[in-house]
Amino acid sequence: MNGIRASILDLSPIYQGVDPHTALQQSVLLAQTAESLGYTRYWVSEHHDMPQFASSTPEVLLAHIGAKTSHIRIGSGAVLLPNYRPYKVGEAFALLATLYPGRIDLGIGRAPGGSAHASLAISGNFLAQVGMMGELVGDLSAILWNEYTVEGQQVIARPIPPVPAQLWMLGTNRKSAELAAQNGTGYVFGHFMSDQDGDEIISFYKEHFQSSRHQERPQVIVTVSVICTDSEEEAAQLKKSREAKNSTRKSFIGSPNQIKHELQALARTHQADELMIITDIPDYQKRLDSYERLAKAVFSLEASM
Repeated sequence: MNGIRASILDLSPIYQGVDPHTALQQSVLLAQTAESLGYTRYWVSEHHDMPQFASSTPEVLLAHIGAKTSHIRIGSGAVLLPNYRPYKVGEAFALLATLYPGRIDLGIGRAPGGSAHASLAISGNFLAQVGMMGELVGDLSAILWNEYTVEGQQVIARPIPPVPAQLWMLGTNRKSAELAAQNGTGYVFGHFMSDQDGDEIISFYKEHFQSSRHQERPQVIVTVSVICTDSEEEAAQLKKSREAKNSTRKSFIGSPNQIKHELQALARTHQADELMIITDIPDYQKRLDSYERLAKAVFSLEASM
């Protein structure tokens, strides 16, 4: 699709009647399928005390996914940084990057990922930590490059990987774009969960981007909710059923030909280097089928061995 890369965001959904173990096995299968179809990267989310999602700790799931795949980039979408001390996050991803050199992405965000009480259970005063997000990101950036000090003493997140995890900032507003630009990280705009003007936010990020050790130029991923159906008739039925359920998520639903034109337009207007696809359909096989149609008919990806 005109050189646009394609990736996958997996929330590890627990569909009705399925236990969490099965849901996580489906995440492994999705990652393996993504690799075989030629997707660039596969990311997992962080959610807390939410019965519909199985991924509460991305770094643990990624350790397992890495062992079940061979070359696709894997990462977090996202580690919710206000919940943690940056040094601990740095250690976890240094270990992952040592296990799977050149494959690890560290996507970070500042959402709570759950209820107010879940946030209290994890980190205490979450809002105070959000207010320190700029400092947290700066510390994490220094930790990834072994430049972090405490009271003038260098503290290194070990083991030291051959290639540090690549840092990405996720968000839906100008504040997240500003943090990404100031720290010289990649930026991931959550189109599927935002009512903001993505064009303006991404333009702001690119205009204010400062080169860093992370990367020399701005890089933009746009996360999009997509269901690619076998036919236009199937798409129409699915849209109708979603309208009946008052689904509010912004989604592209259509046949490969319909989706291709819509995603091309979105990538063009949002200046995207890559589209990260989340497919929310309560049927694991249909989810895999949708990703396969996207890979072959929309993005023209090359299957890998």
